[in-house]
Amino acid sequence: MRTLLTLVLLVVIGFLGYTWWTTGHVAALVPANRPSIDVSTARQRGAEVGERVGEVASSIRETVGEAELTSKIKAKMALDDNVRALSINVTTSGTTVTLAGAVRSAAERERALTLARETAGVTRVIDRLEIKR
Repeated sequence: MRTLLTLVLLVVIGFLGYTWWTTGHVAALVPANRPSIDVSTARQRGAEVGERVGEVASSIRETVGEAELTSKIKAKMALDDNVRALSINVTTSGTTVTLAGAVRSAAERERALTLARETAGVTRVIDRLEIKR
């Protein structure tokens, strides 16, 4: 195995040495007919890619903002002794929050809605909570 690797290495070195000796450089490894680059097309494609990146970044920012609101509300509910946070589903779309799930009483329902409404960044709360005893 070692002999085979040594032989391959010698062949490659020999090829490169021969190419250098006959041409003065190792141009045989670079294609002679490289395609020309159209600068205006490259700029246009670069602008399109930049625009797409901006759109994706904006979408990511929005998604992160929604996740932040959801996390804040769930944390408030988890710390509140009057709300069973595990039984309430919180979803966020933009600055609108939807609470869904089962609560034990009207007081728990109102407390959950209040916690969501008092969260910074929330503009609207949709109530889909059901009272289950």
